[in-house]
Amino acid sequence: MSVNPVPKKREQPITINYMFKQWIAPLFFITVGAVIAAFALEEFLVPFTILDGGVVGISMIISQLSGLPLGILTIALNIPFMILGFKRLGIRFLIKAIYAMVVFSVFLGVFEDMQAVTEQEILVVVFGGVLLGVGVGLILRHGGCLDGTEIVAMFLSKNTEFSVGQIVLFFNIIIYGVAGFLFGPDRALYSLLTYFITSKIIDIVENGMEQGKSVMIITDHGKDIADAIYSQLGRTCTQMEGKGMVSNGKKTVLYCVITRVEVPAIKKIINDADVSAFMTISDVSEIVGNHIKKKKAPAHRKPASPVKH
Repeated sequence: MSVNPVPKKREQPITINYMFKQWIAPLFFITVGAVIAAFALEEFLVPFTILDGGVVGISMIISQLSGLPLGILTIALNIPFMILGFKRLGIRFLIKAIYAMVVFSVFLGVFEDMQAVTEQEILVVVFGGVLLGVGVGLILRHGGCLDGTEIVAMFLSKNTEFSVGQIVLFFNIIIYGVAGFLFGPDRALYSLLTYFITSKIIDIVENGMEQGKSVMIITDHGKDIADAIYSQLGRTCTQMEGKGMVSNGKKTVLYCVITRVEVPAIKKIINDADVSAFMTISDVSEIVGNHIKKKKAPAHRKPASPVKH
């Protein structure tokens, strides 16, 4: 059975509502998140040499040893990862990530000379971790990024048996081990505790945006959508046949599993490719097997075959 060709890109009018949803509101919340994250670092963590994880943590170590501004180091060390993220997730991700880092760096300088909020280290760990989690969670939820470690972990996870979260944790353990060697074991332990608090708060702020997300797409153009997802994200889809209860027309149902940072990218694919598509995104509590792993794309891929019952 043949279907009408799907347009490669849907021209969406640039309205005030579109700009508000796609740019104004996300950039506002990214700004709020970057300010909160900068405040948490400078007013809680940095004065007590308690480190964040990832690139920010590496930047904090270099800043402590060299005296270079933390904001400048954060941007400089993240540049290669942002290029990697742009190739995978597109220009919208790159713009929001750069904006988040610039705002974050500016407010690191603003808060740098302010007096620490408290001298109690346990309060520093708890409230610094909570505020940092809130800030980073807001940024991630609205399509931005402060740290390129997760992007690297996504690429490494394709060819290993480890998840993105496990790889990020492994990186951070190395960072905290270096911190323990340079600044003392108590700094490393405080930093590790802060990391666990921050990661839990990020999950709460992101409203359940766990690493694994299942996507179900109901469309009239299953092959075109599946090919676009495969070519842009490297994710394969399972195709099933459905029937509209009102229209009585045949529908293609696609199912695939993606990572949380790929959610904005797959939304863009659907918005650009098919005005008739209906998509739901759900949480995945556990993934068994290698479905989430991205395989190297062959030169020519056979069309997806419907599931037979």
